[in-house]
Amino acid sequence: MPDVRVSEELWATAILPEGILEQWLVEDGTLVRAGQAVAAVRIGEALHEIVSPTSGRLDVVAQAREVVDPGCVIAEVHA
Repeated sequence: MPDVRVSEELWATAILPEGILEQWLVEDGTLVRAGQAVAAVRIGEALHEIVSPTSGRLDVVAQAREVVDPGCVIAEVHA
């Protein structure tokens, strides 16, 4: 099952070691498409959309307003 991760590349120009999962753009259990924006993460002043790597049912593993680190898993997608 593919993981939805906060890409380490988002920290390429950031000074901060962590970010905040601002909000989920879809609800837990929603059927999502590959490439669909599912969450918004704030790193410093920048807000980034996180997309699903594949199509399937989204299972949230991190809650909104939670601190996130580079590469961390925030959800899983089940085919």
